[in-house]
Parts: sequence; C-alpha cells; structure tokens
Amino acid sequence: MDYKTAGVDIEAGREFVQRIKGLVHSTYRPGVIGGIGGFGGLFALPSGYREPVLVAGTDGVGTKLKIAQAMDCHSTIGIDLVAMCVNDVLTVGAEPLFFLDYLATGKLQPEQLQAVIAGITEGCKEAGCALIGGETAEMPGFYQTGEYDVAGFCVGLVEKADLITPERVQVGDYVLGLASSGFHSNGFSLIRRVIADQGWDWHHRLPALDRDKTIGELCLTPTRIYVPLILEAIRSGMEIHGLAHITGGGIPENLPRCLPSHCSVRITPWEIPPLFRWLQGIGQIPTADMFNTFNMGIGMAVVVPTLDYLAWFQQKGIECYPIGEVIPGNGTIENLY
Repeated sequence: MDYKTAGVDIEAGREFVQRIKGLVHSTYRPGVIGGIGGFGGLFALPSGYREPVLVAGTDGVGTKLKIAQAMDCHSTIGIDLVAMCVNDVLTVGAEPLFFLDYLATGKLQPEQLQAVIAGITEGCKEAGCALIGGETAEMPGFYQTGEYDVAGFCVGLVEKADLITPERVQVGDYVLGLASSGFHSNGFSLIRRVIADQGWDWHHRLPALDRDKTIGELCLTPTRIYVPLILEAIRSGMEIHGLAHITGGGIPENLPRCLPSHCSVRITPWEIPPLFRWLQGIGQIPTADMFNTFNMGIGMAVVVPTLDYLAWFQQKGIECYPIGEVIPGNGTIENLY
C-alpha cells in the first residue's frame, strides 16, 4: 500500500503545479516577490501611502459549482471566485493587490483544474491583482471523482483617509445600481431546485431567453468584476459615499451594510431583467424571496451625492440606474417590492 493506491497522486500534483506556472505568472504586477512554490506568497506594499490600510476578503462560489461540473465547463468558475472576493474588498475603496486560491478535489484531474486556474488568472488580470499562491488538496472519499470545491482570498490596500465607510452617507444621497451580468454566484440552490422540478437538464434551451445558449450556459455567465470601473471613478474625483456588493441576501441584506444607523433607503423601481422574471415565473417564487435571494439585476450599488454621476457610468458602457434615495431612518430598505 502507498499514497497513490490510497487515492492521492503526488506526482500528478507536482505536474499540475508546473502546468499552471505560466498562467500564474501572467497575473504578476509590481510588488510580487519571487514565484509560486514557496510556503507563502510574497508581496511588497506600494510606496507613497501615509497610512495604508490592508483590506482582506474571502469567499467561494457555492453550488454554482454543481452546474459547472454537470456541464463539464470549468473556465468561468475561476472568474466568479475572484469576482466574489475583489468586489467585496472594493466596497471600502480598496485596490485589490493579490489573491490566493484553495482547490479541493476527489481526484486530481489536471485539465479540469487547469481550466479553473485559467479562469482565476483571467479574473485576477481584470481586477489588476496578482495570483501569488494557492493550495490544491486531493481528498479521495471526501469528494467524488470529478467534484471539486474552491475558495478565494484577496488582500487590497487603501489610504486610511480615503476609506469608504457608512459615516460618509448622508440623507439626500442617491443610490445608483450597476447592472449585474446575471445571477452572479448566489441563489443556485434555489435555481437548481426549480430546474429539477421542471424535469430539465442544464442543456435544455429556452429560445424566449436566448436561442443560442442553454440554461446551463446562461447560469454559468461569470460574475461581473466592478474593480476597474469603480477605481477609475474614484481616481477621476467622483465623490462616492457608499458601495454595496449585492450578493447573498440580495439588496435587503447588502445595501444596509453601507448605511449609517440613522439612514434608510427608499427604493425607486428599475426594470428587472427577463432572466429573473423567467425564473420567478416557472418556479412560482414569491417576490420577497426573489429579492432576498438574488441581485435582481443590480450587482453593485453606489451611493453618491448627485445624479449627475449617472451619465458618467453610462458613458463607460455599463447599464446604470437610479434605484433609490437616502432618507432618515434606521438602516432599512423601503418600497423594494
């Protein structure tokens, strides 16, 4: 008996690391020290900060992984993983610096996991952060062959004086909604249940939604990364009072996280994308559950002092809507549905 007979192939793990070195190196930015293979990733903090604040975030992709594995499509999951982490770090105004991943699988399948890493590197390059390390664990008996799970870890940096905190938000501010690219990476336990109840598989086509894509392909649309857009807005001098990444729990749970205790938001209705209307219809999902589970077309909420900023975002090629106004209150969301 040896380790390989027990289900863990050390040589396959070493080969996998060699296969992804080029991908990892393609994400490097100034500050990276050395390469992968050490016990820790090294990154030198940029100079020029008076009071630099490190901001850390971690997340996963949830049961969206089940769809990727059913479709044998693994190239976008890594983008989701990066997006879920960097968008969180961004909400305080931080620039993502570096990223690490954790991959666990029942049996190491190099091509499958290389596709995941390729997605991670694509997401890192879009967010401007370096992939400086990670861990791959082969766990036979814990995961079935072909199954894997992923987690991501991101560290960003912001000047202390530039931190975007709830104290900035004022009564009379406006809330702009930046469009999501779809379901992003939340609510997939409910989505999977609805699809199963219809008796469909992920290769089923719905011409009314998109004649060129299957349900699985629509669901695997990667989470939008808002980092370049928001950082550009900040550097252009835009006065941003609050940011909320609309993830699990939807607007009711996430928008209050950027509000001070004496403020609430009165929502202005926006056009809900057809994908969400379709899911609600076939699943007969109550409206409250939809808003408490999904982003409903809004991936990032931006609190600003004037609606003049609406045109700036729209000129950048992203759909942006006025979705609310800050009013006196106690941290609640009013008139949402």
